[in-house]
Amino acid sequence: MHILDKKTIAQFFLDSKESKLNGRWIRLNDIAPLLQDIPKIIKNHIGDSEEERPIYSLELGNGDKKVLIWTQMHGNESTGTKAVFDLINFLSLNNSVAKSILSQCTVRIIPMLNPDGAQKYTRVNANEIDLNRDAVDRLAMESKVLRSQLEEFNPDFCFNLHDQRTIFGVEGTQNPATLSFLAPSEEETRAITPGRIKTMNVIVAMNKLLQQIIPGHIGRYTDEFYPTATGDNFQKLGFSTILIESGHYYNDYDREESRKFTFFALLQGVYHISTASDFSEYQPYLGIPNNNKGFLDIVQRNENQEDEAYQYEEKIINGQFSLIPQKVQHIDLKTKLFHNENDFVS
Repeated sequence: MHILDKKTIAQFFLDSKESKLNGRWIRLNDIAPLLQDIPKIIKNHIGDSEEERPIYSLELGNGDKKVLIWTQMHGNESTGTKAVFDLINFLSLNNSVAKSILSQCTVRIIPMLNPDGAQKYTRVNANEIDLNRDAVDRLAMESKVLRSQLEEFNPDFCFNLHDQRTIFGVEGTQNPATLSFLAPSEEETRAITPGRIKTMNVIVAMNKLLQQIIPGHIGRYTDEFYPTATGDNFQKLGFSTILIESGHYYNDYDREESRKFTFFALLQGVYHISTASDFSEYQPYLGIPNNNKGFLDIVQRNENQEDEAYQYEEKIINGQFSLIPQKVQHIDLKTKLFHNENDFVS
C-alpha cells in the first residue's frame, strides 16, 4: 500500500489550491470561470437541473481503472467541490504522483450535481428532493443525470462527497470528526461483501495518511442500510462507493482546513487506486472509531444561572453566508463537548 509522505502532500496542496474558491457558499457562477480555464481536460455538458442550470463533467487521464467523483449532491455541502478543483489543479502538475494517476486511471468528476440547491444554499433540489435519497425512484433530473453517468462510464470506484454537521465527534476522543468515511452497506445485514471490501481497502489507505496528519480526527459513519440512498444502491449494483464526509476542525467554520484534509484524502485514495493491484486488506477499516453526536457549537458559561448552549444555523442573509446562533433547549450539557466557550463566532 503506497502512502504519500505527509510533508510532500502538504506541498502538493500549496501548489494546487484553487484560490478562486473559498468559504461555504459555492455556486455554479463561482465554478463556471474555472471550467472555462481548465486546459487539456475533457469537459462535457451532461444534463440540466430542474431549473435548467447546466451540469458538467470533467474527465482526466487515460488509464484502465475508472474513478467517478461527484460533489454538491446536497447544495449546501461545498467542501468537496473546493477539494476537487484542488485535485484537478494537482493533476495538471508534471510530477510522478500525477503521472501515475493519469496513466493508470480515467477520472471523471461532476463538480456540482445540484446547482439549484447550491444557488439557494439548500440541501435539496428545486423540487425539495433530497438527491441522496432518490437513487431508486429517480424523480429528480439531477438523479437521472448521475445514474446515466454511472451506467455509461461504468466506474471501478466512486467517491461521493458530502459535508457533515459540527455536531459530530470521534468516539472515544474529545475531537471533532474532521473527516468521516463510510463503505456503504448493500443490504440490511451489513454483510462485508467483495465490493465493500474494495471500498474499505481504499478507505484504509486514506486513513493511514490522515492519521499521520490529524490523528484522532477521523470517524466512521454509520453503515446502517438506507434502501433509497445513493451510496447504498451504487454499492448494491456492484460499484465500490467511498463516502467522504467533510466535517469541522478547530475554528474552521469556513471549512478551509477541512478542504485541505479532503484534498489529502481524495489524492491518497485515487493514488492508491492507481498503484494497487490487490484491494483485499480491509480489517483496519473496522478499527476506525465511530462518529458520535457529541458536540455543540457554543456554551455560554453563566456565573449565577445555568449555562446555555447554542448551535449555529447556516443561512444566506443579504447575499452573504451567515452563522446564526440558536439556543438549544432541554439538553444535558454535561454529556456534550463544545467548539467555543463564551464566544459567538462570526
